[in-house]
Amino acid sequence: MAYTQRMATDLAANPFKKDFPLLVANPQLAFLDSAATAQRPTCVLDAQRDFYASMNSNPLRGLYRLSVEATEAVAQARRKVARFIGAPNVNEIVFTRNASESLNILASQLGDMLLKPGDEVCISIMEHHSNLIPWQQVCRRTGANLVYLRPGEDCKISPEEVAEKIGASTKIVSITQVSNVLGVENDIAGIAARAHEVGALCLVDGAQSAPHIRVDVQKLGCDAFAFSGHKLFAPMGVGVLWARGDLLEQMPPFLTGGEMIEWVTETEAGWSPIPEKFEAGTQDAAGIVGLGAAIDYIERIGHEVLEQRERALVAECTRKLADLPFIRLIGPANPRDHVAVVSFNVCSVHPHDVASILDGADVAIRAGHHCAQPLLAWMGISSCCRASLALYNDSSDIDRLVNGLQQVWELFNG
Repeated sequence: MAYTQRMATDLAANPFKKDFPLLVANPQLAFLDSAATAQRPTCVLDAQRDFYASMNSNPLRGLYRLSVEATEAVAQARRKVARFIGAPNVNEIVFTRNASESLNILASQLGDMLLKPGDEVCISIMEHHSNLIPWQQVCRRTGANLVYLRPGEDCKISPEEVAEKIGASTKIVSITQVSNVLGVENDIAGIAARAHEVGALCLVDGAQSAPHIRVDVQKLGCDAFAFSGHKLFAPMGVGVLWARGDLLEQMPPFLTGGEMIEWVTETEAGWSPIPEKFEAGTQDAAGIVGLGAAIDYIERIGHEVLEQRERALVAECTRKLADLPFIRLIGPANPRDHVAVVSFNVCSVHPHDVASILDGADVAIRAGHHCAQPLLAWMGISSCCRASLALYNDSSDIDRLVNGLQQVWELFNG
């Protein structure tokens, strides 16, 4: 099927929802929590099932046909991931369980290699806990200091803030490309250029960007990039770490055992080449194959269509929520500055109450601190509601959200 620009911008029509079995089975459901985890299309579920049905065996470890086929299936998925994010070398793609594990590997291994007392690690106040707590821990362990980039009133981190906070003492900059609360996209290319100017590394949390915008790690200029499969229409339990090959070569392994071992004696061991060096134990081969199928699905649709549709969805959602006098929108004023996320609060109603009542109307949103407590504290709130959108949403989903919020308001203010 050829996907067109009209399909992207016609939000009353929905040629995508039929691809997702859970949404087909629940036509009454307005699923608006894709930033937490996306739904899976049939092609991904089929790919995962087909692995177990037709080639179930351990990749790399056998010389028999099934193992050879499983090995090639994983290798093919690795090539797809490398192409998807513009990685220059397929062997720089490391499969992990999720973005959190990828970021923990970077913090633990690079932190111990590079940091000493008085050095600085620079992150932003909008980081997901997965890109904050690992740096807290490594700074505590090494004596380095944690420095925060903070956005201005427009929710964007200014070049002046970047120049001021990233300086001679900075050794590592680790930052999200897209905030999972504000939806704002950070200027990774500019931040990476400043980091390199002072001799620091730039690491990127791409968990909220890879599913929604085209990523090219070479154009971004970063040194490492992490993302999860489950936000990208792929199965849970598979993630990706890309890093420059020279960094991966220098870093010690994070976990040991299985195919990451080249040789072992009673007193010593040697490591396999990258990427196997960082892939200890039996990997989720079926999930990896599913990730490859998810990338195929996105590429069949095309990034242009995907991005246009999601921009149109965000614009309609923000416009309709702004028309409700009891809604306080959170994030940039311009809908074009939101990547697939619209956060808000209902005046005088706790977000948990909002989410529970909406659930009764078959509208699924997220409520809470969204694993970004320092950001919310900095904004002066303890929690908020979040509607996160994907290409399978349409105008009817947004209308159900709006109608549900009107019911919430009437219930508390009737």
